Amino acid sequence: MAAEFIAALVEVVGPEQVLIDGEQAAPYLTEWRGAFRPQAAAIVRPADVNEISRVLVVAARYNVAVVPQAGNTGTVGGSAADDAKGEIVLNLERLNRVREIDAHNATMTVEAGCTLADAQRAAEAAGFYLPIQLASRERCRIGGNLATNAGGLNVVYYGNTRDRVLGLEVVLADGRVWDNLTGLRKDNSGYDLNDLFVGSEGTLGIITAAVLELADPPQQRAVAFCALPDVEAAVTLQSRLRRETGQHVVGCELISDQALALACDYASDCVRPFAEPSPWYLLVEVAISAAGDWLTSTLKRTLDEARQESLIIDRVVGESASDMDRLWKLRTSIPPAQTAAGASIKHDISLPVSSLPAFIADMVPRLHAAVPAIRPCIFGHVGDGNLHFNLTRPVTMSDADFRSHEAALHRLVHDRVAAMRGSIAAEHGVGRLKVDEIVRLKSPVEIDMLRAVKAALDPGNRLNPGVVVRI
Repeated sequence: MAAEFIAALVEVVGPEQVLIDGEQAAPYLTEWRGAFRPQAAAIVRPADVNEISRVLVVAARYNVAVVPQAGNTGTVGGSAADDAKGEIVLNLERLNRVREIDAHNATMTVEAGCTLADAQRAAEAAGFYLPIQLASRERCRIGGNLATNAGGLNVVYYGNTRDRVLGLEVVLADGRVWDNLTGLRKDNSGYDLNDLFVGSEGTLGIITAAVLELADPPQQRAVAFCALPDVEAAVTLQSRLRRETGQHVVGCELISDQALALACDYASDCVRPFAEPSPWYLLVEVAISAAGDWLTSTLKRTLDEARQESLIIDRVVGESASDMDRLWKLRTSIPPAQTAAGASIKHDISLPVSSLPAFIADMVPRLHAAVPAIRPCIFGHVGDGNLHFNLTRPVTMSDADFRSHEAALHRLVHDRVAAMRGSIAAEHGVGRLKVDEIVRLKSPVEIDMLRAVKAALDPGNRLNPGVVVRI
């Protein structure tokens, strides 16, 4: 039956697009964090939605599960197939076209295999801005961004990826195609099925294309990097800046001194902006699509007033593109610096913005009690309540010894997040990594609802089984 199944796939997509093993298949069976060892019966690379539909029909006939994959840049194992006989990886990279840009509707219709960067460049060439800002923009693809409801650096203003979606094209588990590429901003003719598929991590259907709402490009822009005495100051300052700029804070990043120190230790082009270290920092970007020159002066005035009140210790404002890039480099260099610094245990959490100071004040002493000399590397999107509450191993501890504390540290952090009614999967999704924790922490009622939705749209459990929720 295995040979018949492979032959049926070849008949749909051609022999060069069915990879069984070897060097060609290896990139699709690599999980970049090293948390999983993916395996699959084959890698299938269809060229269009019709071929995807036919592949799913073949998979149903042979009772083989399908693991959708776009750029394979996820952090929770959502596209890491784990069955060498019973699963195939359906990679979407060949569906890479921008089908249409509708200038009057301010939308673009783009296929799931298009990289985020290519979609952004197409939008820019048409005089628009696609405001999904992810560090992996050159490698991640629109399908994965939608399937995980990716967050990023400017959610505080532009919203999550789902907030840009005005329509989807989706292949269902039985091979039927749902075409909702309408571009409508108002449609109350039924349940919001777009929103159901976005964030479902390929467990309910395979997103093949989307209509995305575009924004006007910024005409005024400035970036500030502020030294702060504590987290409370960050929460207060971001609120004040949003109010004073007319809600035009588009990026708002909290950075601990530990995180900044790692970035400057491991990235040669990162230089501390202040002579003396501070416990915390806030990186803020303000921008507006209206022409003028008032926004930068408003930012400076608000920061100067905050400094007079001792809300901030010091600040530097970047007005040129190079200065702004230099300040953002301090933030974007943190994740690779963490990797270079040794084993780290990562948490992608969200809480109400107002709860962040209490959470950090409570958790840091607990972590030091659990693992003395641990290095909490805390940074993230304070404007929307999402922190990367990451833990770097003590300098004198081996990676293996630190990893032995992983389960206990996850439970310590996750339990506190749940007690404060937060989320342990803020912007990276659940994948395979957090399924058990989701079941442990969510209410039975919510788990029942998740399973009911999954069973309704994928009764054979053939779409990315074991991801998000098990049935």
